[in-house]
Amino acid sequence: MKIRKKSHSSLITHHSSLSSDKFHDECGVVGVYGHPEAANLAYLGLHALQHRGQEGAGICSSDRKQLYIEKSMGLVADIFSEKRLRRLPGDIAVGHNRYSTAGSSVLKNVQPIMVNFSLGSLAIAHNGNLVNALELRKELEEQGAIFQSTADSEVIVHLIASSKSGRLNERLIDALGKLYGAFSLLLMTEGELFAVRDPYGFRPLSIGKHDGAYVVASETCAFDLIGATYIRDVEPGEMLIINKDGLTSLKPLNAPRHAFCVFEFIYFSRPDSYIFGNLNVNAIRKELGKQLARESHVEVDFVIPVPDSGVPAAIGYAEECRIPFEFGLIRNHYVGRTFIEPQQAIRHFGVKLKLNPVRKLLEGKKILVIDDSIVRGTTSKKIIKMLKEGGGAKEVHLRISSPPTIGPCFYGIDTPTRKELIAATHEIEETRKYITADSLKYLSLEGLLKVVPNPSEYCTACFDNKYPVFSPSEKTEQMELFNYA
Repeated sequence: MKIRKKSHSSLITHHSSLSSDKFHDECGVVGVYGHPEAANLAYLGLHALQHRGQEGAGICSSDRKQLYIEKSMGLVADIFSEKRLRRLPGDIAVGHNRYSTAGSSVLKNVQPIMVNFSLGSLAIAHNGNLVNALELRKELEEQGAIFQSTADSEVIVHLIASSKSGRLNERLIDALGKLYGAFSLLLMTEGELFAVRDPYGFRPLSIGKHDGAYVVASETCAFDLIGATYIRDVEPGEMLIINKDGLTSLKPLNAPRHAFCVFEFIYFSRPDSYIFGNLNVNAIRKELGKQLARESHVEVDFVIPVPDSGVPAAIGYAEECRIPFEFGLIRNHYVGRTFIEPQQAIRHFGVKLKLNPVRKLLEGKKILVIDDSIVRGTTSKKIIKMLKEGGGAKEVHLRISSPPTIGPCFYGIDTPTRKELIAATHEIEETRKYITADSLKYLSLEGLLKVVPNPSEYCTACFDNKYPVFSPSEKTEQMELFNYA
């Protein structure tokens, strides 16, 4: 479903090798209803959710008469000046941070998507990925629909517009019934805000209150920044309607099971967020590190994380093994998304932009490095060589606080193809030799499921190829491929 344009240049590099060899969640959403500074609160919420998407951002607001929209490529703080926020009046707003999974990285794909149709105006912001988007798009185009973007989210707009139902909430329910995959949605009109979560509950979505106003966001860290109080999660399969009559809850969608994305705990969500039933991300990551220590202890001088995502697990590992914890890699947080590389080659340049070893600490030592995952293995290889050559480490042992990633994600994570995932094509010992670690161990899938409460409610498809939902056209083929028929 990915439609990506790639450009190459000997001088200009897009993303550092560190960020491009990581998984990326495709977006974050925030909605506000009933606050006189709705757009400003949405802006702050998007700032707190910047980690969920850095390619573009947008905010749509309503003054109860019409919708106003501002969106652009780039980071939230660079896009929304005071002047631009003043162009977003009203007490209702929806915001979106984008990292593209379906659709290329161009302005027309930045959300919210705003349209005018027979019932008025609406804007939609979507976190997730629809596995049947291409099928739906083809059907709609055959019926005369004209698409303005390549984002799968626009399919939802056309389904609503073409529905034969009367009221908007009925049209929305009609449209939702045709969707397969992951969707945490915010939709707004001139006078209402809708929040919807797919019946599997892949992506987090929470609701809170601030000064009498309702706030909905992908993660609770957005509530913390604006001083909102967390009420509860939007439940899987639930649709909330917020308007002048208050909050109404409907449950129009059902699924055979829940399938919360376990990678939200491993990497995507911010450590200070509470997701999937008010569980703290930092606490789960520390427990993953402790479980990893129980499974794969090795005698070393100290434990260091690959910052920032490896920090909680490294602390947990060090506590469990009673080994000193140190910051042996220092991260530069101010690297832009595009940089010009010197014409004279510098070894491991992309990684060095983000990370630098502390030689005085590392020299002659046996160290254990904790990271959250390995994708292609290229970054791990560069980090280990940098620790040995630049840091002078005697031994470097790598521990990963998740199981080997052997399958791509179809539910809102930008993962490489199966053949690009090193764990899908190499045995662990082959991977160890490639990245030049003295030892390599992953957290077991059984160990991961010991840490998360109610483990049967999580999607672990990237670790075991057991995909909870397929598009109708590929269901038989996929089930035969993975022996689930």
